[in-house]
Amino acid sequence: MSTSPLPLRPLGRSGLAVAPIAFGGNVLGWTADEATSFSLLDAFVDGGFNLIDTADIYSNWVAGHRGGESETIIGRWLKKSGKRGKVLIATKVGKPMGEGRRGLSRRWIRQAVNDSLARLQTDWIDLYQSHEDDPATPLEETLAAFAELIQEGKVRAIGASNFSAARLAQALATSARLRVPRYESLQPHYNLMERAGYEAELEPLVRAEGLGVINFFGLARGFLTGKYRSEADLAKSPRGGGVKAYLNERGFRVLGALDRVAEAHRASPAQVALAWQIALNGITAPIASATSVAQWQELAGAARLALTREDIAALDDASAAAPVR
Repeated sequence: MSTSPLPLRPLGRSGLAVAPIAFGGNVLGWTADEATSFSLLDAFVDGGFNLIDTADIYSNWVAGHRGGESETIIGRWLKKSGKRGKVLIATKVGKPMGEGRRGLSRRWIRQAVNDSLARLQTDWIDLYQSHEDDPATPLEETLAAFAELIQEGKVRAIGASNFSAARLAQALATSARLRVPRYESLQPHYNLMERAGYEAELEPLVRAEGLGVINFFGLARGFLTGKYRSEADLAKSPRGGGVKAYLNERGFRVLGALDRVAEAHRASPAQVALAWQIALNGITAPIASATSVAQWQELAGAARLALTREDIAALDDASAAAPVR
């Protein structure tokens, strides 16, 4: 494979340019301790990649954690490594962080951004994302609050995660009406096993509007690596329970197609699964996580894996929820 620099892709109209795979920071401070996290982030940047995705809530689902652990480790790494100028930091606001600390009100956004900046030990966030929709807060209030942060230099661009197509369209129209910055990216749940929710309504909207897409669970919680092929395999990882629903006829069909394409390219199923996403029009950079440098280096190979049209068609067929139209 070539070792030339990775081509950067525009993230919507944000002015940000990203390498073809983003690093998922949900593992930092959870299944990757601080030393491992530092090594992972170094390997990520040294390989020519630049977008690190995290959230204020990561990883408050772990016993003894309160949220902010991932941002804190990234901040310590930024301070130690001096690599702030080489990366784009994407974080999120909106998920529950405790009593009265959730949603997309102006009050909470302004407090949360300062909390995130302190943990990240940086003066600005490159991409600040609404982690989920907040129907209780008017879109006008949320978008005006984000506009203030951009005006103040605390945030460069904004994005949305877990929005329905209808609400995303409403948010874009609201930004246009108010003449304030719009969501420039979408972070949807999308991979070979989870296609319908994005492709039916969100994909036409983001392509028409020119939004960037950084989809999460690019490896379907690890299922698309091929390491889960029976219920006995679910104990291999703390995330194993999340893939049980994929152990069905369709899931095995997808694994079979991944195996065949991987063998033809002397690649791994995980590399092929990510390369399929990278090759799609409209996908800017799938988000992938790793808990060891070796694991990350394997995933990074997807950025240089060129699938043929026949490969992509085979994966499309195998992963289709219904017969291919």
